[in-house]
Amino acid sequence: MDTMIERINALKKEKNAMIIAHLYQKAEVQDIADFVGDSFELSKKAKENDAETIVFCGVHFMAESAKILSPHKKVLLPRSDAGCPMADMVSEKEVKLLREKYPDAAIVCYVNSSAEVKALSDICCTSSNAVKVVESLPHKQIVFIPDENLGNYVAKQVKDKEIIPFKGYCITHKLVTREEVIRIKNEFPEAELLVHPECTEEVLGEADFAGSTAQIINYVKHSNKDTFIIGTEEGILHKLHNENPGKTFYLASPKLICMNMKKTSLEAVLDALENETTEIVLEDEVRERAYLSLNRMLEV
Repeated sequence: MDTMIERINALKKEKNAMIIAHLYQKAEVQDIADFVGDSFELSKKAKENDAETIVFCGVHFMAESAKILSPHKKVLLPRSDAGCPMADMVSEKEVKLLREKYPDAAIVCYVNSSAEVKALSDICCTSSNAVKVVESLPHKQIVFIPDENLGNYVAKQVKDKEIIPFKGYCITHKLVTREEVIRIKNEFPEAELLVHPECTEEVLGEADFAGSTAQIINYVKHSNKDTFIIGTEEGILHKLHNENPGKTFYLASPKLICMNMKKTSLEAVLDALENETTEIVLEDEVRERAYLSLNRMLEV
C-alpha cells in the first residue's frame, strides 16, 4: 500500500492533479485526498484551485458537477460505475412533464441529479442550503426534485410556499427506521441524534439535529456534548473521529453504508491517474444550461 500511495503522489505532481474525496468514501481514500468534504463543497474546491486534473472520489453526479463548474479541467471518476440510485430516479422526460403540469412553479433540483436534469431546472440546491434557495425564489409553488424526504424537510421550514416533492429517495438513508433510532437512543440516552435530511420524516422527528454532512461535522465540533448517534453514511465517522478525539460516536443503523461510494479504492485512484480512461465528458449545451442552475444557487 505504501508503494501505491507513493506512486499516486508522484503522478499527482507529474500531472498537476488534485484528489478530492467525499465524506462517505473509504478511510484510506479520504486519507490520500487533498481535500475531503460534501459533494458541492468538493466541486467548488475543484474550481478554485490551479490543478489541471481533478480526481473525484465520489459518485457520477458529483464528478459531473465538478466538470460543469470547471469545464476546462480534466475530471476523472476513478470508478465509472459509481452511480447514485436517487439521481437515476428522475429523468429529463419526467422533468419536462412536471414543467407542463406545474407551469407556474419553479423547479428546484437537488445536486444529487444528472447534468441533464440540472440543465432543465431553474435552480440547484444542496442539503445545507435547500431552505435558503427555496426562500429566495419569488414563486409560490415549488417542484422539488428528486428527493422526497429533503423536499418534505424544506416544506416544514418554508410555510408560505407549496412544496411539491418528487418521489425519489436515497436508498441508503431510507433504510433507517424510527424503531431503530428509538432503540439506540434508549441504549445511549446521553447521546444526541444527528441525522441527514435524506432520512424519512419519522426519523427526522426523533433527531436532535438535522443537517448536511458538513453541518453535522460543524455541529459536533462546536457542541459541548461528547456523545453522538450519527444518522448518515458511515464514512463520515472517519472525519468525526479524527477531528474530535475526545468524543464518542455511534452509527444509527448498520445499514448506513452506500455501496456505490465504497466502490472507489486506492487501486482505482491509481488507475485513473495512470490511464485517464474515466474522464467525465459532457455536451456543451447540457453543461452550459446546467451551469446556469448551479450558478443561480451560488448567487443565492
